Amino acid sequence: MPKKKLPNELLDQLIKEYNIKDTDDIKNMLKDLMGSTIQRMLNSELDEELGYEKYDVQNKETDNSRNGYSKKTVRSEYGEIELDIPRDRNGEFEPQIVKKNQTEIKGIEGQIISMYAKGMSNRDIETHLQELYGIEVSPTLISRITDRILPEIKEWQSRMLKSVYPIVFMDAIYYSVRKDGIVVKKAVYIAIGIDLEGQKDILGMWIGEAESSKFWLSIMNEIKNRGVRDILIASVDGLNGFSEAIKAVFPMTEIQRCIVHQIRNSTKFVSYKDLKSFTADLKPIYKAATEALALQELDAFESKWGSKYPNAVRSWRNNWEELSVFFKYPPEIRKIIYTTNAIENFNRQLRKVTKTKSAYPSDDALIKSLYLAVQDITKKWSGRIQGWGTILNQLMIYFDGRISEKDI
Repeated sequence: MPKKKLPNELLDQLIKEYNIKDTDDIKNMLKDLMGSTIQRMLNSELDEELGYEKYDVQNKETDNSRNGYSKKTVRSEYGEIELDIPRDRNGEFEPQIVKKNQTEIKGIEGQIISMYAKGMSNRDIETHLQELYGIEVSPTLISRITDRILPEIKEWQSRMLKSVYPIVFMDAIYYSVRKDGIVVKKAVYIAIGIDLEGQKDILGMWIGEAESSKFWLSIMNEIKNRGVRDILIASVDGLNGFSEAIKAVFPMTEIQRCIVHQIRNSTKFVSYKDLKSFTADLKPIYKAATEALALQELDAFESKWGSKYPNAVRSWRNNWEELSVFFKYPPEIRKIIYTTNAIENFNRQLRKVTKTKSAYPSDDALIKSLYLAVQDITKKWSGRIQGWGTILNQLMIYFDGRISEKDI
């Protein structure tokens, strides 16, 4: 579509009328023009729906009619715009330029970022805009537009956090990223905290190539520098080097290793024909009412399977200190911390968005995609953990003195 040039006389009139001195004045003018244009289009849509223009009753061929307006505020790239949405008597009118429940009017840049957030590739976005709007945008331009959120990501990643998190989940999710012309696997480490109000929050995302104590130590120090004074319980998936790192920064934190991951890891040693019986015999261990009973069940399990699968049994013995933490707590806390399901569910939602990408061209491309997906996913998070009042009271007793009234 060829660009249309506004007459100089019209531009001069607008500049004079709005007393334009800087870019803010230009934005205000564009906001007014956008609002007036949308308002006119809304009125025209209702004219089309009813089959006659306002006051043109001679051409009216319907029993439906206008029924005033309703006020609506929408956000645009130029600021908030007040609109009068026309209504019809029969309640059949469905405006298209600003749909019902729509609160934001996106320009092309907003649409590009929205499509990028849903996992569309640059090529797919280019094709979509061409087919739907006849707009030609190059993959390079799309990259430049999405790059504009990088400062926002940096600000989000460095924002201050709450002083105390009763529970923090940590896990890694792996992606293919191009580096120096070859595709390498990179881990994105994600931390989800439950705050003192029982609300979930993404504390951060970090891209790394290998797990190590040094790597985790840098993350723990970053979290501390962003205002976190204490973490009561960390639920993790046996991450290499994590225990040493968190103990160096938050020495009082209890570490609960994910039971579900432990089961998966120990069944790697087991033949298929024994798998069902093997996993059934594991259940009494982690379902035991107390740690003492769990150790009795582990002894029985070792008597049955120890000679055939010594590595599987040994992994439970070696990791027992971190596997058994949850036994000291009541069921309400146990069911939250004994598995990293909270973060695994989140990771599944991320994969839905990123599954179309075989490999990301850079770390920046990966973090942009994940950040936009995170914003979309967390919009749907509402309310606090069920029964949180009871859970918090119990945690305050178990961790006496580590949660102050000022923190709550």
